[in-house]
Amino acid sequence: MTPREIHSEIVTSGRLSSAQIDGWRQQGYALVNGLIDPSLQQQMLDLAEATFPAAGSAAAEKVTGFGSNGALVFPSPHTIFNEITLDSALLQAVADLLGTEIAQLRLTQSDLWPKYGRSERQSEQDNRDQRMHVDYPNHSLVHPPRWDAPEAVELILYYSDSADCGGETAVVPRTGPEDPAYRWPIIDAPGIGDLRFVNDRAAAEAYLSEKAPEMAQFRAALYEREARIAYVPGDLLLYRHDTWHRGTPLKSGARRLAHNMTFRVAVAEWVSTLHPGWAWSAYQKDQFFEKWIGEASVHQRCVMGFPAPGNAYWTKETLAAVTARYGIFGFDPTPYEPC
Repeated sequence: MTPREIHSEIVTSGRLSSAQIDGWRQQGYALVNGLIDPSLQQQMLDLAEATFPAAGSAAAEKVTGFGSNGALVFPSPHTIFNEITLDSALLQAVADLLGTEIAQLRLTQSDLWPKYGRSERQSEQDNRDQRMHVDYPNHSLVHPPRWDAPEAVELILYYSDSADCGGETAVVPRTGPEDPAYRWPIIDAPGIGDLRFVNDRAAAEAYLSEKAPEMAQFRAALYEREARIAYVPGDLLLYRHDTWHRGTPLKSGARRLAHNMTFRVAVAEWVSTLHPGWAWSAYQKDQFFEKWIGEASVHQRCVMGFPAPGNAYWTKETLAAVTARYGIFGFDPTPYEPC
């Protein structure tokens, strides 16, 4: 049976509609386009194409695994990358999904990376044809709360076209509170409990058929229900840590460019940051991080974990000290003036 295709909905007012928000909250995902300025996306695409090996090149054959290996992660010396990561419309969309304010969001992941099409898998940990999974185990120290109290949003911003390169993300839409695919707790995947982590679909399902046959049978129904994201450039897939999904094979010799981001609510401290702490980027020769702090908006700083206006941290003394550190880079202390 050919999987159903999902196509994006256009964001018409610069903000997610109530139907798009409800889709994310109920089904576990929303696919939209038009949220981020196309000119910014083009700048980012130009940078990504200059950063990563071309499809079919000898260098591309050596690229394995996940992520950009630090080439394009937050914070970046490339301002365009930071601007898209903390884009105001994107942050508002995340806040709307979580039912909170932008100041109550925290960034935990931002990484733009290439995936290359290969005809054969390289190992049982290959991400070529992924096993069905949820993302919380390597993002959170615990288990996601009940469905109606989400604490994080994951995003994939696509810079490629699935018609050209394949590699569609597959999701299992949740049909309602009693959906058997989302039985509680959500632990039916390798890498959870005493099951070892296996990423490749064929290897994972063979392992589970022997180790946990009931689980393997349950998962077979997930694959039968999966729908494929027929992405085009500018599409933004918003999903949850407890949404069943997986990556599917790219066409051989193709390259897909996509930007993964994750945001949590500030109180969910158990949702881990996947990269080194942002302050680790200080002391670079070009001082790109300090410059970014100086020029960022109040909301952008908040999402990085910078104390918000009104926070008890801000006193006359601390404000003067922070201004001494960042004032030369354009930092405006006015919003942080203690009452």
